[in-house]
Amino acid sequence: MGEDLTELEEMGPVDYLVVEFPGNRMTGEGFPLLLDLVERNVIRILDLLFVRKDEDGTVTALELQDLGDEVDLSVFAGASSGLLDQGDIDEAGAALEPNSSAGILVYENVWAAPFARAMRRSGAQLVANGRIPVQALLASLDAVEGTTPGGRAA
Repeated sequence: MGEDLTELEEMGPVDYLVVEFPGNRMTGEGFPLLLDLVERNVIRILDLLFVRKDEDGTVTALELQDLGDEVDLSVFAGASSGLLDQGDIDEAGAALEPNSSAGILVYENVWAAPFARAMRRSGAQLVANGRIPVQALLASLDAVEGTTPGGRAA
């Protein structure tokens, strides 16, 4: 247990994403970019899982080979730390529209690990975090510039 705790103390912040593919249309366009982030040691994938939500609302975890031949995901085989469980699958499924699939990604922000370790050593602790959606940033910039979201003068 002590070794596991030491390893956790060395880690950067851990985040998750649920990315929906409406109509079960996964092109794989983003996967080479994800792999590039791993190869450049920006992130470390802890878990990568795919789910499908049927028309009737049934949510099913998918194996990589269930995703078809259009996208080669073999490089991600074995990306499972065991952090994701059925509750996580159900929660992701609740966020999906029927007849869609999603990737659930849990990753460590390796780039932030030295900063996180320094903060922990000094006794600091994270008390809040969040993410600002790009659409909200664009809307704020448009408001500051006095234009409407389409770029037209207000």
